[in-house]
Amino acid sequence: MTIREGLERRELENLSPYAAHSAHSRGREREEEECDIRTVYQRDRDRILHCKAFRRLKDKTQVFLAPHGDHYRNRLTHTLEVSQTARTVAKALQLNEDLVEAIALGHDLGHTPFGHAGERALDEVHEDGFGHYKQSVRVVELLEKQGRGLNLTWEVRDGILNHRTSGTPHTLEGQVVRLCDKIAYIHHDMDDAMRAGLITEDDIPITLRMQLGFTIRERLNTLIHDIVANSQGKDCILMSPEVHEAMMDLRKMMFQNVYLNPRAKKEEDKAVYMLKELYRYYSEHPETMSREYIDLIHKKGEKPQTVVCDYLSGMTDQYSMKKFQDLFIPKSWEV
Repeated sequence: MTIREGLERRELENLSPYAAHSAHSRGREREEEECDIRTVYQRDRDRILHCKAFRRLKDKTQVFLAPHGDHYRNRLTHTLEVSQTARTVAKALQLNEDLVEAIALGHDLGHTPFGHAGERALDEVHEDGFGHYKQSVRVVELLEKQGRGLNLTWEVRDGILNHRTSGTPHTLEGQVVRLCDKIAYIHHDMDDAMRAGLITEDDIPITLRMQLGFTIRERLNTLIHDIVANSQGKDCILMSPEVHEAMMDLRKMMFQNVYLNPRAKKEEDKAVYMLKELYRYYSEHPETMSREYIDLIHKKGEKPQTVVCDYLSGMTDQYSMKKFQDLFIPKSWEV
């Protein structure tokens, strides 16, 4: 018996009957020889962790565009907080931590520069629309490894695709990540907003603080415990109606006071304009993109405008600004 087979057997013995067991995965689009020491979900996690799109997350906006300060979250730290929160819930519920971790680490791989402002820009200019959850799947299925993709299991790709609020993951592990993504960004975005002076504890309605907690840490603790308490021994991941409603009220408050706050978003119109201009330029001059993207058009038969979205969504904040400067800002003349 290999080490992997021993791990698979222990999963069957110890995990919840509702967990996604590695030995019962629906598999990959391309069959591969099994690893002798890692389960399929461990391999998926490792592939995501080592891919280029994952490394670029450290230079992509979470909420605050180019903030002055070292402690504001970026898209990578958000991803890590989702992963840790989701693993805590999965362990408590005896679910598959490796699957949860793989989904969490991969859920935002397709996110644009400048956060949701960049996503909105591409969605407005691209005729087929744009959604980061679909783009994340496109990254792992096609864009990584020069058009070969990462060849992940069906369960991981399903969890990535369905992590958004309206998604319906088919595994409990995917459902855990979907909820923990929301919990994580409400928690850390509120922390960042307080650091930026946009809100204070007193801005949170007293009814929500009495129900969820009087500090960020207490509220995070309440939400996680509520998921565990209401999901144990069940074939779905649930929160109590009253705590879920309070969480959504907290999210609504964040939209009103932070996500749509003119002070926090005053530079976003510039970012949207910049990405739209870059989309227009590369749509007219696709030959100026990087070679791997040109190959997607000529060797894979992908639509040029779709590949332009691939190129732009893969950029970091700084790289997209540099490209805009190179293309549209005059340089000083010299001999």
